[in-house]
Amino acid sequence: MKIAIMGTGGVGGYFGGLLARAGNDVTFIARGAHLQAIRQNGLRVESLNDGDFVVHGNAVQDTSQAGFQDLVLFTVKMYHNEDAIDAIRPLMGPSSVVLTLQNGIDNGEQLVEAFGRERVLIGSCYMEGRIKEPGVVTQGGPGMASFGELEPGITGRCQQLLAVFQEANWRVELQENMPGMLWKKFSYLAGSAAVGAATRTLFGEMRAIPETRAIIQGAIEEILEVGRASGAPIMEDSLQWCMTSLDNFPATGMSSLGKDFLEGRPVELDGLTGTAIDMARRYGVATPINDTLYGILKPWALAIERDLARAGAGNTDPEPVVLGPKENFID
Repeated sequence: MKIAIMGTGGVGGYFGGLLARAGNDVTFIARGAHLQAIRQNGLRVESLNDGDFVVHGNAVQDTSQAGFQDLVLFTVKMYHNEDAIDAIRPLMGPSSVVLTLQNGIDNGEQLVEAFGRERVLIGSCYMEGRIKEPGVVTQGGPGMASFGELEPGITGRCQQLLAVFQEANWRVELQENMPGMLWKKFSYLAGSAAVGAATRTLFGEMRAIPETRAIIQGAIEEILEVGRASGAPIMEDSLQWCMTSLDNFPATGMSSLGKDFLEGRPVELDGLTGTAIDMARRYGVATPINDTLYGILKPWALAIERDLARAGAGNTDPEPVVLGPKENFID
């Protein structure tokens, strides 16, 4: 398959690297020093699941150089969506499909606005991943993905993609109710990540304190109620799944949102808690816990934006951070 990776960071680099290693025609979209390193030396993947390996696919910044693709993996941070959607337009031929593997809940709808409902698939991933240095991405944690259609059901095209992904050694599940699975992850991630960022604590610490655990659960319950009000196919076991996920995450781990706040990087607060609040207002659902978390974290997010602007960073991400062996992240 001809496959483009829009956002060759930890997620896109890992899953795209596996696809390239399996013999697919993969184009990595990157920029700056990361792009140059991939062009010169290939993309190096350091994977807990699959060992270390190097792949030599195409690497571009200008997507008009890549031609139409069979599949576009859309793996950028949510605050880059607008620019990234415009960037993949030259890749989307008459039969092209785009699969989002991002955090958040409304990325698929943003892609639908640009390309039409029949061209979009949704998914999520569960892994720890970062750009370790230019040309090198890391994968830790489960390294798993789920994907499916925007509406519940199994289609032939998803079954074909499942075979391609499995041949590339993806740890992947094709979900009959991917919208419901996406709401599970969104509610869990938004609730736990916001509390972790606000308290600046690790998962083991915040879930062990009854009062803090109750805040996390309350934030999750509010978001699931927003999903129900929106008409989303929320699964009956969603809350239980979220709390089990909270307990199973490594005690020394921190959400990527919390880590980005602490490191002064751009943050996905508006794509997570902000989106939940906007939807709640649309559907008349009260979300006092999430409102409070957003109110606490938003001034910090704005301060980061100002600091990056003063430093001349603009929309350019800061230099990658080298991860220590005990650092864990959830996306």
